[in-house]
Amino acid sequence: MLGFLFNRRKEKANNGEIGALGERAAERLLKRKGFRILHRNWRSGKDEIDIVCSTESILVFVEVKTRKVGALVSGYEAVDGRKKKALLRVCRSYLYKLKGEARSPRFDIVEIEHDEGRLVGERHFENVPLFPKSVSRGSK
Repeated sequence: MLGFLFNRRKEKANNGEIGALGERAAERLLKRKGFRILHRNWRSGKDEIDIVCSTESILVFVEVKTRKVGALVSGYEAVDGRKKKALLRVCRSYLYKLKGEARSPRFDIVEIEHDEGRLVGERHFENVPLFPKSVSRGSK
């Protein structure tokens, strides 16, 4: 009678595995582009940013979205206003902890596309609007 609950849990685990696969693919993409990975799944309270990396003097916060081929909502579009507020909180917390290290922040989205767990595409959206012009190192 409750079999559907167990199947749903199994499905969630598969989604988690696919998400982790997408994050590893995003990390490889960023490394190929010359980024240095600083942190994975950095948390502040309940908020999390998937990847924190750098290139030259720019600190890049990256949200990874893994989507099935033909998904109705793209990974880029899935980062809506509510998600951006949570991402802004965690990014500001990270910047606050730097205390004086001069770095210009940037927010990117990496969208990974899969077909039944097989990676088939990747897109890197750079400098996605997230930070107000007043955000700089150490501001909260």
